[in-house]
This record gives sequence, structure tokens and C-alpha cells, in this order.
Amino acid sequence: MRAGRAGRAGARDRRWAAAVAVSGGVVVLLAATTGGAPAAEGEPPPPGQVEFPTHCLPPQEAGLPPADGPTTARISVDDPAPKVGDTVTVTYRIAATPAVNPVASELPADVVTPTGRIVLAGAQSGEVTVVGVRRNDPVPPGAALPGVTMTGTFTVTAPGEITLAPGGYTLHTGHPAGLDTACTAAGAAPVSERLTATPLPTANLRALTLGTAYGKPGARVAVTGSGFAPGAAVTVAGRTGAAETADRVAATADERGVVRAELPVTDKGTTGVVAYEGTAWSAQGGTGPAAYTVIEAATVIEAAPPSRGTQKVTAVVEPGALAMTQAGESVTLGAVPYGDGGAAGGRIGTVTVEDARGGPAGWSLVGRVTDFAGPGGVRIPGASLTWTPRCVAAAGSPSACRAGSAGTVGPEGAVLASTADGAPAGGTFTVDAGVELRVPPYTPPGAYTAVLTLTLS
Repeated sequence: MRAGRAGRAGARDRRWAAAVAVSGGVVVLLAATTGGAPAAEGEPPPPGQVEFPTHCLPPQEAGLPPADGPTTARISVDDPAPKVGDTVTVTYRIAATPAVNPVASELPADVVTPTGRIVLAGAQSGEVTVVGVRRNDPVPPGAALPGVTMTGTFTVTAPGEITLAPGGYTLHTGHPAGLDTACTAAGAAPVSERLTATPLPTANLRALTLGTAYGKPGARVAVTGSGFAPGAAVTVAGRTGAAETADRVAATADERGVVRAELPVTDKGTTGVVAYEGTAWSAQGGTGPAAYTVIEAATVIEAAPPSRGTQKVTAVVEPGALAMTQAGESVTLGAVPYGDGGAAGGRIGTVTVEDARGGPAGWSLVGRVTDFAGPGGVRIPGASLTWTPRCVAAAGSPSACRAGSAGTVGPEGAVLASTADGAPAGGTFTVDAGVELRVPPYTPPGAYTAVLTLTLS
């Protein structure tokens, strides 16, 4: 090895990245290192290493016959369990090839550029183009060309097992002129790597509102639900804590997924109302509980009638509603320069929650975010958005406010803030959160937009 070569190779091993403004998508990250040699005799081969017969055609200018022989290669992925929509980086390493130096003299260092393809099968079919950089030791005349490493990316489009097998490759030598040695697999190469893709989680956008937040036992409560599957059979039920009461009614979602029903509430312990598809409530098939309080008339026992010249004064405190307001209609995140990737930060609009129901029920404020859609259909998964919530109760508020945990928001949702059940309950609360979007390297420039939905229940 030439003096100083090891130092230069170390410098080349830096990872190059790219980024965008609050943009993000995914771009192929090309990188390569010198391919390793085959396993020594007696040593087990690296995981996934395969060997397949190869037919290599040297450039016509070389005047050499075709070279036939085995190619030793292996494929690896950066994520063996991606979700549909994720971008997977694949690496194709060739440790040995029958292709030889196509010129009559020694090939200098760093003149061989590899390109190739990986064959996908199983749940997803197609080919992935991979590319390497010029990085090789000098090659004597007639000697085999060196091992190479190529990388590329593909987007997962279907759930299930996906197999990856090595395909053909081309070794381009840039000295003394551009010469290509093209190598093809003689038949189908064996599978070198497998990954299992899972479906992309879908956000539960079902929501429920009540015509009133309180009523006497037996009162009929107007219920409106949204986000259900059109035509779905929906159950509307009363709830006390995590258990359902006997108060329930059946309804059917219309063509827009909207449900309207009247629920007679007779159970005095009812603290909320839920609606769901299927035989039982679930976090993915139902709404969060809409708070409801059963109000009973107070019984006054008087020891004696009021004496002459006195008057009885009665004041009634009527329970109000649980409501929220939010400052602003959009959130603008910071910019990320193309090439490096990184974090685009910002804050959500401040939310004010007012709980004037007067009952023992607490509340929960949950956020869900869609994927970030960008130019040309490129997107950043909603799971790349994280937040750090903060919640402050106004002076005199009976309830204590609890901020949700810092972490991923995503399409499945996360708690932004909440208060616990208990008496007394209620108050005014200020909620906000710092947010951060992780933008992958080499994301195409442009604006990327998602919808963040906050649901109070």
C-alpha cells in the first residue's frame, strides 16, 4: 500500500449527508469503501455472503476474452424491519470478482468506479441501483479487479417479507481512458438479505362531541361523532372511569363517516361518553371519552321555617363546558441546509384549556400528526416529529396540570397534557410544546407540510 494511503482512506470514511428546509424527503446517499476479501479458509463467511456464477465482458478496446467465474458478494440493509413508506439504505459488497485489469499496464489507485443493481422479490419486486466511489489499490496487469462496495436506497411500498439478491454490476476504469467491464449473473443469484416490512400505522381521527356536558339522570344527550368508516355500525356508550355503563345506543355512520345519536344517561356514575366501531372499545377503533356529569337536585332539610322578617337566599352554580382555544393557525419550523440533514425546530401555538364542568372528571389533550408531504411525492414520516410538552395551571385552578412525556408525536398520537379525575376538578390551563422534525440527509429541497391535530376529551 502506498505511503499515506491509510490516512486518506480514513478521511474518506466520513459520512456525507444532506438536508432541506423544514423540508424533508429522502434522497439516495451514495457511499463506498473498499470491499473486503473473502473469508479465510476455515473461517465462517460473513452473514449473508453468497457466491454466484458470473460472466464478465471486458471492454472491446482491451482485446481480452470474456472472464467467467464466481462472484463473492453480500448485501446488507440499515433497517431490517421498516414500515411501509420508509426509505431503506442498501449496501452491496463484492469481495471477489472474475473481472481482470483491462489494460496492459498497472492500474493506478482510485480509478475504479463500480455501479450495480440489487434484485427485490417477495412482497415488493423491482431493482435498486447502487453506486460506489473510486477507491482501489493499484492493480497489476492481468490481476483481478479489486473488491468494491456500492450503496443506494429504495422506498418500501408493501408490507411483508422482501428478499434482496445481488444482480449485475459494471466496473468502470478511468485510466488511461473510460473502459467498462460489465458482469452479469449466470442465472438468478441466491438471496443474500431479507427484511420484513410492517404496514404504516394509521391515525385514529375519530372524535366525539356532546350537545351538553351535564344533565339530570335520564336526560337524553345529543351525540355527534366524526372520522368513522362510512356505513360502519357504531356503539355509543356511557363510561365511568375505564368501564362502560349500561347506557348505550346503536348508530350508523353516514357516507361521510359522521354519526348522530341520542344517548339516555341513567347511570349516576357516568363521567363520559364514548363511541366505537366493532364489538368493544379500542384505542384505534373508538373515540376518547367526552366528559359528561350527572347532576342531581339537592335536597334541603330545614330545621324550622324562616322567622318573620327574614328571607332565604339561594344561589345556583351551573356547570359549564370543557373547551380549548389555540393561538395561531400554523406552525413554521426552522430551515435545514441541503446536504447535512438535521433538526428543524419550532413551537406549537399556545393552547388554553378551560374546564368549567364542575364534576370530578379530568381531561386529556392528545396530538396526532400526519406524514410531511413535500415536492414530487417525497415525504417525511410523521414519526420523525418529536415534542417537549409544557403545562401550567392558572392561579386558583383546583386541578393540577400534567405535561405529557417528551418524545415522538407520530400518527398514533401522544398526550400533550392532562389532568386527573378527582374532586375538586377544573380550572384554566396554558399548554405549549417545543417541536423538532428530524430531516433525513439528502432530502430534496422544498416545503414539507403535515397536519397536527389536537383532540381534547
